[in-house]
Amino acid sequence: MTIELNLSQQHIERTSSAIAPRLEGSIGLLSLFLAILALSFAAIFIRFSELELGPVATIFNRFWVAALILGLGNLLKTLSERHSHDSLLQKQHYTVSDLVLLLVMSCFFSGTLIAWAWSLTQTSVANSNLLHNVTPLFTTLIGWLFLNQCFEGKFLVGMVIAISGSLLIGLGDLQVASDNFTGDSLALLSAVFSAANLLTVEKLRAKFSATTILFWCSCLGALLTFPIVLLKEDVLFPYSWAGWLTIIAQALICQVLGQSLQAYNLKGFSSGFVAVFLLLDPVITAILAWIIFSEQLSPLNWLAFSVVLAGIYLAKSSQGGDKITPLGS
Repeated sequence: MTIELNLSQQHIERTSSAIAPRLEGSIGLLSLFLAILALSFAAIFIRFSELELGPVATIFNRFWVAALILGLGNLLKTLSERHSHDSLLQKQHYTVSDLVLLLVMSCFFSGTLIAWAWSLTQTSVANSNLLHNVTPLFTTLIGWLFLNQCFEGKFLVGMVIAISGSLLIGLGDLQVASDNFTGDSLALLSAVFSAANLLTVEKLRAKFSATTILFWCSCLGALLTFPIVLLKEDVLFPYSWAGWLTIIAQALICQVLGQSLQAYNLKGFSSGFVAVFLLLDPVITAILAWIIFSEQLSPLNWLAFSVVLAGIYLAKSSQGGDKITPLGS
C-alpha cells in the first residue's frame, strides 16, 4: 500500500513539473500579447495628441504623466507595507554601474520615440513603420556582436519570416523618393535605438523589477526631452480636456501598462524573441484602424498577418524564444 502511494505521489510530482513550465510559458505569452495590444494604441493616441502638440511635446507629456502615475503607485505601496512584514525587506541598493545603465536605457528609449515621431514628419507612415519594424534584426545583430549571444537557425528563420510579413503589411503604401531620405534614415535609427533599449532592459531585469525600470525610464525620459521641447516646439502642454485625456490614456495604457508588461517578460523571454513578438504591433494596429476608422484591409494584408504569426510561432518553438545562453558559458 505504501509503495502504491509513493508511486502515485511521484507520478503527480512528475505531472506537475511537466505542466508548470507550459502553464508559465502560456501566461508569459498572454501577458506579452497584452503588452503589444496596449502598445498598438500608441499610433492612434499620437495621431489625436498631435492635433494640439508637436511630436516631442507629446512624448515629454507621456513621460512625466507616466512617472507621476508610477510614483503615486509606489507611494501607496510603501504606505500599505509600512506596518506589514514586507517593510522588513531589504531596500534596493543602486551602484554606479546601475545608475549609468538606467541612464543609458532612458537615452535609448527616448531616442527611439523621438526618432520615430520625427520620421513621421519627414516621410510617409508606411515608410516609417516598415523601417522601424526591422528592430528584431538589429536586436539579434547587436546581441551577437557585443553580448556574445547565440541563436539557432530555427529562431533566425522565424525572425526573417515574421519581418517579411511585417514588411508586406505596408508594402502597398511604400514610397521610394529622394525626399524621404531623412525620414527613412530617422525611422531606421529608431529601430537601432529600440533594439539597444530592449537589450539594456533585459540586462536590468536581472536586478530590478519592471515597474522600477519603467519609473526611472519615465523620469529620466521627461528630463531628457524637456529641453528639446523648449528649443524645438512652441506648445508645451495640451490646452483642452480632450488633449489631456489623450495624453493620460497614452501614459497609462502605452507607457505604464504596455511597457511594464514588456519589461516584465524580458525576465523570461530573450530580447530577440520579444523584438520578434513586437512585430504583432502593426498587425493589431491595422486591425484596430479597420475597426475604429473603417480602413480597408486587402487580401495581401491578411496574408501578411498570417506570415507574421507563422514566423513568431517558429521563433517561439526554437530555443531562442527563451533566455539565450552566452557563448562560452
